[in-house]
Amino acid sequence: MKLTILGGGGFRVPLVYGALLTDRGEGRVTDVVLHDLDAGRLQAVARVLAEQAAGVPGAPAVTATTDLDEALRGAGFVFSAIRVGGLEGRADDERVALAEGVLGQETVGAGGIAYGLRTVPVAVDIARRVARLAPDAWLINFTNPAGLVTEAMSRHLGDRVIGICDSPVGLGRRIARVLGADPDEAWIDYVGLNHLGWVRGLRVAGRDELPRLLADPGLLGSFEEGKLFGVDWLRSLGAIPNEYLHYYYFNRETVRAYQRAEKTRGAFLAGQQARFYEEMRDPGAAALAAWDRTRAEREATYMAENRETAGAGDRDADDLSGGYEKVALALMRAIARDERATLILNVRNGATLAALDADAVIEVPCLVDANGAHPMAAAPLPDHAAGLVTAVKAVEREVLAAAESGSRATAVKAFALHPLVDSVNVARRLVEGYREVHPGLAYLR
Repeated sequence: MKLTILGGGGFRVPLVYGALLTDRGEGRVTDVVLHDLDAGRLQAVARVLAEQAAGVPGAPAVTATTDLDEALRGAGFVFSAIRVGGLEGRADDERVALAEGVLGQETVGAGGIAYGLRTVPVAVDIARRVARLAPDAWLINFTNPAGLVTEAMSRHLGDRVIGICDSPVGLGRRIARVLGADPDEAWIDYVGLNHLGWVRGLRVAGRDELPRLLADPGLLGSFEEGKLFGVDWLRSLGAIPNEYLHYYYFNRETVRAYQRAEKTRGAFLAGQQARFYEEMRDPGAAALAAWDRTRAEREATYMAENRETAGAGDRDADDLSGGYEKVALALMRAIARDERATLILNVRNGATLAALDADAVIEVPCLVDANGAHPMAAAPLPDHAAGLVTAVKAVEREVLAAAESGSRATAVKAFALHPLVDSVNVARRLVEGYREVHPGLAYLR
């Protein structure tokens, strides 16, 4: 089976390939095609993959190409992890927003909207090409903002596009571990949008163990989210929010911390990864060792400003290993082999959440089989969560409308309606600021 990875020169691609190397089952991926616009980055990642595969019998063959159509033809699965504008674009997203006193994070608030506005047109073109060149392929989307981009692609691919994220998985596993449960045996009642969801229950052998966690301040404050949000706030919510909700619940403090930081996250990663790719220009450099070293630093500094604001300290060692590649592999296995699995995914709502229409992409537990991912029934959201979810989904819809129409006024509306943008005038200045730094937004008129 052929797997095409779009954004194949991206830094996290070796995580996906490493997961593939562990799969020895029938129907596994035998051919991996890396596609990227940057041939130098493709070559660097291919070197890392070659070192990963050394000594592994039957390792998937790897080829690289800058021709998108060639990459897509004959694919059984397409994994999309593109970054339109690169990390330099992410740094610009952060800088423009912070200059206006609002959050510039890549998926949340103004930065997420800017990223979406320049990514959606590219993602839609990819979806159309997949529909034409690989109509039987399943597209797994990891491109951020993952929920928004998955919804844009679903308008052309229907349920054959599925979005993945490692945040809900990591959250569920942390809760299970602190409760002394096997994460693989726990049922996680998680619901919301990508980077905007809550764990409302964690069932082990049919028993909901979350009330026990909420009732024990020592346990509740012992893991990442307890340290990040604080015991009192989690007990008030009666749920454990996705870590990205820290940007909403503690927005003022987070914006201040980002403004004080020596570098934004995007600028830090741009410099860090530039050094890695520069090192890979040396044909004698140990590619895998350099990649491992760079990845460890990347993971250890994840959401550092949020943790500093909350006094949460360093990340736990168990949280430094990523996880989205495991979700991707489990998803491909379930579909390719018709092995039923339950995974938290980004899919079209159907009738799952009454507050949203059927085509809205949400993030919920899904039953996966050969026919794809099927969202499982979910209890209604409490009012505070429903209000936030519907408000952010309305913003995503305005982003999609602006990307389709090229309307600058609609783009302003998207920014102005976001809960973390506090003024229409700020929204107007954001649109102008982003158009100045991003050539890809020249279509907004």
